[in-house]
Amino acid sequence: MSPELKRGWLAPLTPLYMAGLTAKNAAYDAGWLRAERLRWPVASVGNLSVGGAGKTPLTIRLAELLAGEGLAVDVLSRGYGRSGTAVERVDRDGAAERFGDEPLLIARRAGVPVFVGASRYQAGLLAEASGGRAGVHLLDDGFQHRQLARDVDIVVLHRSDFTETVLPAGRLREPLSALRRADFVALREEDAEFEGELRRRGIDAPILWMRRSVEVATRVERAVAFCGVARPGEFFASLAKAGVGVARTMAFGDHHRYSGEDLRRLARVCVEVRGDCFVTTEKDAVKLDAPPVRELERVAPLVVARLKLELRDEEVVLRQVRSKLFVT
Repeated sequence: MSPELKRGWLAPLTPLYMAGLTAKNAAYDAGWLRAERLRWPVASVGNLSVGGAGKTPLTIRLAELLAGEGLAVDVLSRGYGRSGTAVERVDRDGAAERFGDEPLLIARRAGVPVFVGASRYQAGLLAEASGGRAGVHLLDDGFQHRQLARDVDIVVLHRSDFTETVLPAGRLREPLSALRRADFVALREEDAEFEGELRRRGIDAPILWMRRSVEVATRVERAVAFCGVARPGEFFASLAKAGVGVARTMAFGDHHRYSGEDLRRLARVCVEVRGDCFVTTEKDAVKLDAPPVRELERVAPLVVARLKLELRDEEVVLRQVRSKLFVT
């Protein structure tokens, strides 16, 4: 079934979804449902759409910046797609299957404790019990998780959010009007044209401007590029912009778990196109532990493209975020 036809079939369900969403938000706004509050301040990094907006790189950068200020920082995450159900701290040397690919990536890149659990409140309690001093929680993918009280809401937007429709026919978890709950909106610098659209819609939250680039440590001329992310086209385009020569691209579903057959298929393609290496994302790399990597490297080396994110005027951003986290 084509995506357009699928959307058409699902469109009649959108009013039902919106009715439930509106009722939930109204209950929290009116105080009929109460969010649980942790002892330490909470900054949520979320988005409106299903996957691919860039909240994980922003979470990593905010963790680095806040930790650089001498604050004790941790990240609370649901751990989407993980096999375990325990509320626990992510082991940086552990497996993505147990903790989830994004929490494991955050733990390795940001160098701060990451705690996973279906209840982010319970994960936060574990973090506070484990910490030696008071700190700051970063709530990963938390804009719609209203069960946990937060002091700051940061929402990452993708340019496609401005033309998308709400679930289940579209990709939006909430309409753009939900941004009125946000303290900050994060946009990529190349999407500056949408600032006016936000203001026309009555969204006056300050904008955090993100500058993103991909770094590849070695020269690549004929790569087989593969990934399992929400927007594979953006990854492949970023490789071209970084000067990576790509002989073939292969896209898998978001959060894809690579099977033996997937690896054999990648190896066959690499031989077919005479590739000099494989290139993938950091998010995919954490799912490829030692045996899969060895399977691929029998054919060609595996190169990980590192996504670098910086914020414009980071000192100003830190000051703004801290002023909301530590209200005097």
